[in-house]
Amino acid sequence: MSIEQGIIQDLASLHKKDAQKWFQKLVQKEQYIGELYSINYEKAKIQIHDNERQKVGGIPSLSFLIATRINPDENDIDFSVEDSSFILLRVMDAAQLPNSAEAERIRVETAQRVSGETDKHWDGEGVMDTKTRVYLGYAGIECRIIGTFFLEAPGTDKNPNGQLQLKFGSDISNFYPNKGLKVYKPNSKALETIVNYTDPSNLQDHIENYGTAERVKLGYIRYASTNRKYQQIDDVPTFIYPADLLSQKSALFGMTRTGKSNTTKIIAKTVYELRYPKLTDDDPLRIGQIIFDPNGEYANENAQDKDGNNNPNALKNVWRINSNANKADEVITYGITRHPNDPDRILMLLNFYLDENIQIGKEIIDSLLADDSSIYIKNFAQVSFETPDQDDRSALTRFNRRVLAYRAVLARAGFDIPRNLRPSTQRLFNQNLIRAMQNSESDNAPEYQSAAQIFSNANPTWGQLANAFESLDKFIRDRSSGYQAFETEYVNRPNGSGDRWADEDLKKIIGIFQYPNGTRKIGKAAEQHSADTNQDYAEDIYNHLISGKLVVIDQSSGEPDLNKSSANRIMTKIFRENQRRFIQGETNIPEILVFIEEAHNILPAGSDLDLADIWVRTAKEGAKYRIGMVYATQEVSSIQRNILRNTANWFIAHLNNTDETKELCKYYDFADFEPSIRRAQDKGFLRIKTLSNPFVIPVQVDKFNVID
Repeated sequence: MSIEQGIIQDLASLHKKDAQKWFQKLVQKEQYIGELYSINYEKAKIQIHDNERQKVGGIPSLSFLIATRINPDENDIDFSVEDSSFILLRVMDAAQLPNSAEAERIRVETAQRVSGETDKHWDGEGVMDTKTRVYLGYAGIECRIIGTFFLEAPGTDKNPNGQLQLKFGSDISNFYPNKGLKVYKPNSKALETIVNYTDPSNLQDHIENYGTAERVKLGYIRYASTNRKYQQIDDVPTFIYPADLLSQKSALFGMTRTGKSNTTKIIAKTVYELRYPKLTDDDPLRIGQIIFDPNGEYANENAQDKDGNNNPNALKNVWRINSNANKADEVITYGITRHPNDPDRILMLLNFYLDENIQIGKEIIDSLLADDSSIYIKNFAQVSFETPDQDDRSALTRFNRRVLAYRAVLARAGFDIPRNLRPSTQRLFNQNLIRAMQNSESDNAPEYQSAAQIFSNANPTWGQLANAFESLDKFIRDRSSGYQAFETEYVNRPNGSGDRWADEDLKKIIGIFQYPNGTRKIGKAAEQHSADTNQDYAEDIYNHLISGKLVVIDQSSGEPDLNKSSANRIMTKIFRENQRRFIQGETNIPEILVFIEEAHNILPAGSDLDLADIWVRTAKEGAKYRIGMVYATQEVSSIQRNILRNTANWFIAHLNNTDETKELCKYYDFADFEPSIRRAQDKGFLRIKTLSNPFVIPVQVDKFNVID
């Protein structure tokens, strides 16, 4: 025998040993439950006897079973033949056997013989003979085919080498209706391998993209609300790969108090822990995370976060998992108001009056009033403050006049005025306009004359200016005021530009004054203003994220519209900055994960088809810009379909109506779990599908703790 033949023979022997090892790992003869007697590409039917059912601790609905023709004790298993595979099944319901009607007739007649005798059962000794009891012990179970586990050697088909790998395909490639398969209930070790299976190529992608293949325990397998110990699967751990969440969309759905927030905390913690890798081959990975926290449950310590030792387990304390960590380097909390238990909180405020913040503040107001259908509000929203060419004196004068009017609107709307900001009217108001107001013969002439005096004053107060601009708006609209004559003369003056004195943007700004609710509506944004700050919090938050910090935005004290507008602005900043880095070809685009609690308050509604919305764009384009999104809410239908269709990871708790579960059934194999999701209300009982999981698994999620 040649050396080459010897190598081939040794490799074949190695593969047979590997094959036997895999079959013995997944199949145990003592776990035998019955025979597969009917199969197609989607479903399989199994005949099972009560004795086998009892030996393995029962067959729960939705439990996993394995069907195969291979005897695991064989030592000559050829992994390449068609039968050397395991078909993975999920128990769905009972199936009728051909003799079911006859068996039911016998049960009914026997039950009638003991009717009224409370110390006897119709299947007991002396009532039913042993042969009949064995005959009636057979029943059918209908299963859905989830897929096929098979073995594969690294290398090529013609030149296989190395140890065999377990592979999974989400279907079956063939079936023979006249070939029987033995069916087994996986024991705990086999079940752990099945539910935590990940294709090796996925792990390789994680390593190549993020430098880590680390997985983190999420909870335990749980098939049903009735989770009794004798079923022998209560201690099977399930794991998730934090890398699955990066640059992907993840959804958490469920009724209030069913475990969404607890799961969110665990997800955030697993991603945070990537900076402290447990695997020696992994590189530290600092992921910037931001959580929009409408109820303050992540930013603040509260009763539901305390364990038996009365230790707070708020997510903001996650930095404590490493004794050498410094909170300021790891976790930042933001809020609109201060909190007594969070002295380091940064107030999420902007100085709307500053030159560098004029446009930013205007965008916040526009966002806050985006749903207002009033014409004057829509006109106001059309105004933008783009700085003109400094050499264009006319454009600069018009710009400064608009800024002065806008600041007067802010002052009237209740925005605190910075102490060192003084209004100046110098060279902003045409002397002929002043004379026209002073000489007006309108019924409102006294008001116009008063305004003219204020505009002539080099340093009026902001309150006086607001009154003057209100009068100016009336003066422009009043056909008998004399403004039309002034404007005609102004447009036709020698060497003039031909433009009107009052440009359209100025009219749209001061037009706010004619409506009593105008400045009151704009005043809704005053909560986001501070006269004492010079920083842009959106810029600061983005800088925290690119340095890998966990940022918690406490929105519990803000109005819903205000929370939505600030979230939109922060998300726009994150999206545009990462998009800019991508377009410029940078290789170090920061990985950012965005968490949205009570997502229905921020994300566009399910019926909203606006594809330009920043959240929809992030859902559709975020992956290439390294932006991941985790959103949690009570209703599947409340989320826009474009976002749902781009969601890779799903965490589903109890939903209480068919409208929501039917919507969920459109995705992956959640249809299998529809009745269970609607019926089981147990806290922390979730059905989970992640990027690395080829099928949905039911899980009892662990309780979140800062330090395990």
